[in-house]
Amino acid sequence: MSLLPSMPETAHLADLFERFPDHVAPLMLYTDGILRGDGELSVAEREMIATYTSGLNACTFCYGSHKIYAALFGFDADLMDAMIADLDRAPVPDKLRPLMAYVRKLNTLPSKLTEQDSQAVFDAGWGEKALVEAVQVNALFNMMNRIIEGTGVNFDYDDDPARHPAVNSTPDKHRHSYAAFAKRFA
Repeated sequence: MSLLPSMPETAHLADLFERFPDHVAPLMLYTDGILRGDGELSVAEREMIATYTSGLNACTFCYGSHKIYAALFGFDADLMDAMIADLDRAPVPDKLRPLMAYVRKLNTLPSKLTEQDSQAVFDAGWGEKALVEAVQVNALFNMMNRIIEGTGVNFDYDDDPARHPAVNSTPDKHRHSYAAFAKRFA
């Protein structure tokens, strides 16, 4: 049930943005830049970090939505569930493991990050730009998860995956999907 009386019982992010459109356009433009812009991390890797962050935060809406996007861009959706269950035992590619460990620690104990945490990321072959991109995705999704959970957006893509715009689609159609989504509320 939504936490806002003006929202439907099963609320989608589109319902929230339709009801409260202020600042949606710049937020979605920023999201497009973080998740779809050029970077050291692939779009699939950034969507995977968004999914992982949302899973750590138990944000069902974002976890389900971004798991579909991660799969669309080439990341194994089953790996997402394994990472949430136990990152240390999940079959994460070796290069991604220290980056995801960094994201996990950033998400839960940011003040405990150390030089050894970042050095492990660099030793795996990532540059500073990739680490900053991972930090930005994690930060963005902590904010988005709070918006979703704080307003009671409770639509679950596991209940109706066909409603996700990426289902039966192609990555090219979602190159700037967040900015396009925002235009619905202008």
